[in-house]
Amino acid sequence: MKEKTGNILIVDDNTSILKSLELYLKHQFKTVKTLTSPNQIPFLLSTEDIDIILLDMNFTAGVNTGNEGIFWLRKILKQDPSIVVLMITAYGDIELAVKAIKEGAADFITKPWDNQRLLATIQAALKLRLSNKEIRKLKLKQKQINEDIDRNYGQIIGESQVMNELYKTISKVAQTEANILLMGENGTGKELIAREIHRQSKRSQKDFMSVDLGALSETLFESELFGHTKGAFTDAKDDRIGRFEAATGGTLFLDEIGNLSFSLQAKLLSAIEQKKVIPLGSNREIPVDIRIISATNKDLPSMVTEKLFREDLFYRLNTVQINIPPLRDRDNDIILISEFYLNQLVGKYDRMPLKFTSGALDKLKSHSWPGNIRELRHTIEKAVILCESDILTPQDFSFATESDIRTDLNKCLSLEEGEKFIIKNALSNNNWNISEAAKELGIGRQTLYRKIEKFGLQ
Repeated sequence: MKEKTGNILIVDDNTSILKSLELYLKHQFKTVKTLTSPNQIPFLLSTEDIDIILLDMNFTAGVNTGNEGIFWLRKILKQDPSIVVLMITAYGDIELAVKAIKEGAADFITKPWDNQRLLATIQAALKLRLSNKEIRKLKLKQKQINEDIDRNYGQIIGESQVMNELYKTISKVAQTEANILLMGENGTGKELIAREIHRQSKRSQKDFMSVDLGALSETLFESELFGHTKGAFTDAKDDRIGRFEAATGGTLFLDEIGNLSFSLQAKLLSAIEQKKVIPLGSNREIPVDIRIISATNKDLPSMVTEKLFREDLFYRLNTVQINIPPLRDRDNDIILISEFYLNQLVGKYDRMPLKFTSGALDKLKSHSWPGNIRELRHTIEKAVILCESDILTPQDFSFATESDIRTDLNKCLSLEEGEKFIIKNALSNNNWNISEAAKELGIGRQTLYRKIEKFGLQ
């Protein structure tokens, strides 16, 4: 025998109606509760798991305006937006029931009712309730995922003058709706800055979506950003929502914006200007409401001058431009960040506490850090893994200097050997993180995969 589901609450001042509904429905659903007064609804919702409420339109004798039912409908949905409310109304009061539906009721039941139609209406309402609960669960799960992602990205660390100026700028622009362009070298933490702007913005309770444009091929661009319908192309087996639509109400972070081809720049500009997208394979326009934060390590103004980047798109993205300082210009922040990562990585690798010697800190501070914070973290991580004592000395840190790289490049006999060396060096700098290595090289991931295969670097 199939297990009964669904917790029903019936609210009506007519006890005979309550008894009749209860007798019929208790054989169909898990629990059926009744109330003659709506005043007890808030308490019951706070203590019981109610799925569906059958709510009368009128409770005061001689009053048939339906205003009481509308009042309690609003209170119920304010307390639990996912609950499903069915209005109970007399046959001649259909207009009142329609008004209630506009206020958020799922459907209505007329008195006297047909048992089969009543049952079908409540069963449909139960499916809606379960769907609402699942959506709420998914939203809470997504919120938790977003919070976990934010924690993984950590906090912005730095007390230098340039960073204090950056904090002030973030605080000023975060509360506006302005599109922001982040410019800086690879590894300076552009996505971390973008997330901080989102956290301080009025959109902070909505989603932060990130897309690496440098990793998108021409064919995937529209599907990824605008979505597609089932059958729109060979591998489109299901409908897919695009990043623009998914980020509606929140912030969309477009990383590596400088890597877009001229034709894709036009499509991006159109979506931003019109504030709507059309999924591949569809003619339906979907309105979007997003704030755009974009980032690049390229010189976009020069690209505009050289006709490599659209001037109109540049100004659309660049309401406010924020230049993120490289690590070498941040004074003692190198020490602060090194100590932060040391404590974090000691925990990650279950090591006994480690300390830097003064010589180790001097060596870290004197390095130029061409890979910026990303390079610093990888350097500390390597030292933590390989260190055999409880202190980190200068000997625990090694990195190629620019002169070393030039020397190695000079040894290359051909352009192909030089390309192989540069790719191998980028992969090593980024612990074989393909996405990060591709960013450092300024190429897409698929291009990097082909280069790895070409040069046999697996």
